[in-house]
Amino acid sequence: MAEAEDPNTMQFNGSEAPKLTTWPNEPNVRILQGDLEASRPAHDTFVLKVKKWRELNEVSGSSKPPKIKGRSQVQPKLIRRQAEWRYSALTEPFNSSEKLFDVSPVTFEDGPAARQNELLLNWQFRTKLNRVSFIDNYVRANVDEGTAIVRVGWCRKTIEVEEDAPVYDHLAPQNQQDIDLFQQGLAFKQEDPNTFNQQAPEELKAALDYYEETGQVTVAVKTGTQKVKVQKVIENRPTLGIINPENFYYDPSCGDDLEKAGFVVISFETSKAELKKEPGRYKNLEFVNWESAAASVASEPNHTPLSSDTNFNFTDAMRKRIVAYEYWGPYDVHGTGEMVQIVATWIGNTLIRMEENPFPDGKHPFVVAPYMPIKRQVMGESDAELLEDNQKILGAVSRGMIDLMARSANGQQGFAKGMLDVLNRRRYENGQDYEFNPTINPTQGIIEHKYPEIPQSALAMLQMQNQEAEALTGVKAFSGGLSGNAYGDVAAGIRGILDAAAKREMAILRRLASGLTQIGRKIIAMNAIFLSDKEVIRVTNRPPVGIGHNGGPPLDDEKDFLTIKREDLAGDFDLKVDISTAEIDNNKAQDLAFMLQTMGNNMDFNVTKMILVEIARLKRMPELQHQIEKFEPKPDPMQQQLMQLQIAKEQKEIEKLQSDIELNQAKARSEMVKAEQGALNTVEQETGTTHAREMEKQRGQAEGNQDLEITKALVKPKKQANGGESDPDIEAAVGWNAVSKSKSDPLGSGSNLAGAPII
Repeated sequence: MAEAEDPNTMQFNGSEAPKLTTWPNEPNVRILQGDLEASRPAHDTFVLKVKKWRELNEVSGSSKPPKIKGRSQVQPKLIRRQAEWRYSALTEPFNSSEKLFDVSPVTFEDGPAARQNELLLNWQFRTKLNRVSFIDNYVRANVDEGTAIVRVGWCRKTIEVEEDAPVYDHLAPQNQQDIDLFQQGLAFKQEDPNTFNQQAPEELKAALDYYEETGQVTVAVKTGTQKVKVQKVIENRPTLGIINPENFYYDPSCGDDLEKAGFVVISFETSKAELKKEPGRYKNLEFVNWESAAASVASEPNHTPLSSDTNFNFTDAMRKRIVAYEYWGPYDVHGTGEMVQIVATWIGNTLIRMEENPFPDGKHPFVVAPYMPIKRQVMGESDAELLEDNQKILGAVSRGMIDLMARSANGQQGFAKGMLDVLNRRRYENGQDYEFNPTINPTQGIIEHKYPEIPQSALAMLQMQNQEAEALTGVKAFSGGLSGNAYGDVAAGIRGILDAAAKREMAILRRLASGLTQIGRKIIAMNAIFLSDKEVIRVTNRPPVGIGHNGGPPLDDEKDFLTIKREDLAGDFDLKVDISTAEIDNNKAQDLAFMLQTMGNNMDFNVTKMILVEIARLKRMPELQHQIEKFEPKPDPMQQQLMQLQIAKEQKEIEKLQSDIELNQAKARSEMVKAEQGALNTVEQETGTTHAREMEKQRGQAEGNQDLEITKALVKPKKQANGGESDPDIEAAVGWNAVSKSKSDPLGSGSNLAGAPII
């Protein structure tokens, strides 16, 4: 393959591979390969260490004792033994709980999104990813190779299918009822879009969709159906892969932060058939020399194959395994001085992919978790770096002891010459009585060989190496080391050594958890972009959707599936992503139980119910959690009646208090009136008003009596001379009364002012 005049165009067999983008400054394969070659020395240095650690762990290669005739080749696997005890201690905190991620919001506005991301993350790790296998490989790569390198990706597969789609006619509203229904549906959709999508009629949904597109209020009327082609999602999930450090290259100038690396390159195995499955991603495949030795897995010296059998490969061109390189990093593709994150892939000298970084966080998709960090370096160290000398010394001493015993003729017997003749030798071998030469004592003439005693110094050396290994790693492999005597032969000393080992292990676990936290953040960001509009997630084991516990319609909390919309998973809010372990959840449950004890029985039941629900959730008891959530205490009838009587009593007492208050207020008003009347009487007494009124009263009484007597006299019949009586003079009486009234009230007002003179 030769380079053409244009450095961005490759030539193969007389044909040029076109540029993959319209960028004015698209990098060519020579530039990308130059970055790869520049990072190779630092990469090779670390790979040599990794290979040495693997050999020590497997007792192979240079760590295997040389073969010497008649000598032992035994090499105890001290490093492997320590690692085996370490594996389970580091994997169980992640695999012991169904819930791996605990996503907490920093502010209350992020609460719903945090709960949805937590639900989705744990569901993906539980169902879409082989979590047990991934955690095992993640921990073993971290322990054996000193660093776990994880690639986070996304797998999406779709097929095109035909479906019957409804056809609607959109008409103007005919009456106020149609407008009111439309407005109610619009408000419902804005307040709770999930519930709206589940419960609203299809016609109302179509009308609102049309309104969002055109801004016109209409009434949707279904007129029929039509066949439409839609993309049906077969797979849409995140992917995780453990990368071999031998196939991982990065910018060595980034220090201890891989995020600052100028580029990251990996080599991977693929085939023409696999690349053709993604035609939109990989191009220029016709310009690749598939038969070239440069692309073959077996002939690529800088790539470590996935299979230990490097001689196997497919013979047909479509399935033949070849090596490709993938480049991630910033580059000035527009020639403006602004760096853009890109990804490029090449096979041999042919670029087959060139595009901007497709991931939403704009970073490379690799996460590195070191086992034992090294200052100012990205990669870490393995325990093999600490235990190399101990394993070699342990092997040398063990081989010496084995050779010592192997060279002994244990169980063999030696006879002195001339002590037994042929006949007596046969008798001796048959267990019969025999005769011996009296000049040679049989106790001295017969020697029985035995294994020699192993020196105590050798056993002490073995014990010392095991103890030192356990002290270096903090792993108790039950070989006699790492005792609490160093802290005192008491309970406090034993607790001290256990705490020291636990802290060492917790530090390693914390670095592993940090790596998983970064993985969780990347998946959260990808979920917000790559998920379908709605992802249906099964969250409980309750009855199917549409059927309640009693055979009727389901209640709100009986639904098997929770619909999560993609826009609700936006990664632009602050999140704290922690690893949830059974121990952490148990501690939380104990704290909540202690809160219940301190509150006692005087706390409102709703508060107690909230705490009990949280305890059941932390203890992984979904059925109990559901029962507590739905539980409403039924009051005792007698207690309820007593409460009613108590309420009635309180009401009567309140009424009595109210009546007493009204009585006291009336008495107060009466006393106020009396006080005012007394004050008025005092004033009238002082001014003579009372005396004048009394005089007027007496005068009026006298005049009234006078008028009465005159009236009586006028109406009294008088005796006539003839002895009879005259008729009463009624008119004279009425006239007198009128005259007397006019004298007493000349103004005709009907009454006189107090103290005024009478005319």
